[in-house]
Amino acid sequence: MGNKPHWENVFATKTEKEVSWYQPYPQTSIDFFNEWKLPLDAKIIDIGGGDSYFIDALLTLGYTNIHLLDISENAIERARKRLGEKAEAVTFIVSDVLDFQPEITYDLWYDRACFHFLVDPIQIATYKKIVAKALGPNGKMIIGTFSKLGPLKCSGLEITQYAEEDLKNTFEDDFEAISCQAVEHQTPFDTIQNFTFCNFKKK
Repeated sequence: MGNKPHWENVFATKTEKEVSWYQPYPQTSIDFFNEWKLPLDAKIIDIGGGDSYFIDALLTLGYTNIHLLDISENAIERARKRLGEKAEAVTFIVSDVLDFQPEITYDLWYDRACFHFLVDPIQIATYKKIVAKALGPNGKMIIGTFSKLGPLKCSGLEITQYAEEDLKNTFEDDFEAISCQAVEHQTPFDTIQNFTFCNFKKK
């Protein structure tokens, strides 16, 4: 993505409540996650997980094989400090998702933060190849992106908006869409951002 300096600066200069994506509990994400009824030792990776409380929620639910990837070392360090002793149960990976070379296969790929920042068709194609390789047979994927009613930029960067059909069509070669939902996210600034969430199963 070429935006590592941007994200290092964001996580060095803004608190978690000074960014639009903050949510104290990721209820929508957990609702989608619970549809899968995964075993507690399932291998789960959170893409662009920075300040997300998704991994906190998974740890509380008893999940034991959690990985968090973020392009920003500052974001990773903030997550470590927030989690305290619980951080020992998480594998942290500092990487641009487009450079990610998975060393294991995962049962669930979760991304509410990264995919919509890919605006070039080559980037999107690369992402699709990486996620298809990263997930094992019958692997699951949860994607949350800005919808057609959402913003055109986030954190000063261009994004790609996705309607439900757009997401389904983007991943149809390797994934079957199981469920999708339009979601309104309330930001810390008392504004609403519109998202599209989908659950996918690897074909």
